[in-house]
Order: sequence, then C-alpha cells, then structure tokens
Amino acid sequence: MFTGHRPHKLPFGYNEDDKRCTALKRRLTCLIRQKILSGVSRFLSGMALGTDCFAAEIVLSLRNEFPEVSLVAVIPCATQSSKWNKRQISRYSALLRQCDKVIVLQDEYTYDCMQKRNRYMVEQSDCVIAVWNGTSSGTSKTITYAVNKSLPVTILHPDTLSVQIL
Repeated sequence: MFTGHRPHKLPFGYNEDDKRCTALKRRLTCLIRQKILSGVSRFLSGMALGTDCFAAEIVLSLRNEFPEVSLVAVIPCATQSSKWNKRQISRYSALLRQCDKVIVLQDEYTYDCMQKRNRYMVEQSDCVIAVWNGTSSGTSKTITYAVNKSLPVTILHPDTLSVQIL
C-alpha cells in the first residue's frame, strides 16, 4: 500500500514539471519495481492528490512490463473528489477507470474517514511504501499503525530522496 503527502506538503507543491517532482517519481518508480521483483503484485492506493495518485499512475505504467500487477483503489468516501478542480477530477476518474478494483468505504465524508481508509489499507497489506518528510501528519499515523502491525515500511523522504526501511 501507499501513503504519503498531498501536494501542498511536497517541496514542489502542485508543480509536477519541477525537477524535484520528476526525481521523486523516478525514485518512487524504482521502489515500486523493487517490490514487484520481490513478489508483490497487488498495490493499494487511497487515491488522494499527490503521493497516492503518483503511485497509482506508476503502478499502471508498470503493468506493461509486469502484467500480473494489479491496482486497488481504496476510496475513503464517495465524495472524496468533490472539492477538487476539473483537471484533478478528470485525472482521478481516469485512474479509477484503470484500477482492477475500486473499494468505497463510505458514502459521505466524516472527520475520520481518511484515517479509516488508511487503517483498512494497512490491514489489507503486507508492506508499505510511504513518501514522508518526518512531520506529524496522517502519513505519520499510518506509518506508526503499520509498524505496530509489524509491516515493513519503506520511507522515501520527499526533500532528500533518501530511503529508510523500518
């Protein structure tokens, strides 16, 4: 499963043309490819803007090379994209159409639906890839939960592109 920051917490913000974003996606691709080569074939994404969508796009692009790979979208609520702009919704919708499975955990947004989604994904996973800068956040809570469940966690720092394994 994937967890990580939304664009506003990434060093390049929403500018995916920034060389730091390109480098992050390249490093994330390497980490995902390593997981596939080690036997992981099913990936879960919460489909939030930023890390989740980047990872989903990478998994989908790697299906040409690894046809056994599947992508499961775990949506916290049916209204997840309701406040996004048209471009973001179009990208999200295109990704959902390509997923092998889409799981919607609840109809409406609640204050804890994102945390419920993250816990669900941890409980359905064997390992975690996280894009995390070390700050207190939903990502940090998900990492802590995964570690407490004895899942191996690979952390990619979005500023330095260093990798840490927990």
